[in-house]
Amino acid sequence: MFKPLVLLLFIGLLWIDTSLAEINSIRVSSRLDPNSITITEVDIVFIYDADIASNFPSTKSAWYSGKFMFTRTAGAAIDIVNIFIPQGFDFVDAILPERKDQAIRVVVFTQHDDSKAQPIDITELVDVLVEIDPFGIIVSSTN
Repeated sequence: MFKPLVLLLFIGLLWIDTSLAEINSIRVSSRLDPNSITITEVDIVFIYDADIASNFPSTKSAWYSGKFMFTRTAGAAIDIVNIFIPQGFDFVDAILPERKDQAIRVVVFTQHDDSKAQPIDITELVDVLVEIDPFGIIVSSTN
């Protein structure tokens, strides 16, 4: 009796979805002066591995200065959606990775933020709006 119960419990654990991400869409918009000649880089990082998530860079400065080495080390454990958006541009809809629903964490960095800015965790949002304004970025849910 005990062995079949353990077997059923083990099989049940295999079916548990460890993914946390529920993201359906991400829209990036700039509310800056359309006459300025500046382009802002936005990185949306989908993380699929718990070790990578726990060792993820904690500031914008750490992310952008170590991005190349971090992405080489992480390999298939992350996907990066990289968007360059001109100031004053109405919006861009991000093209999301096919396996977005498998991500355990999703974060956003922008070049426009303060160097000590932490990644913004959007894992639990469904429809996301990232707005760039003169003071940094604002992330909100549109649903």
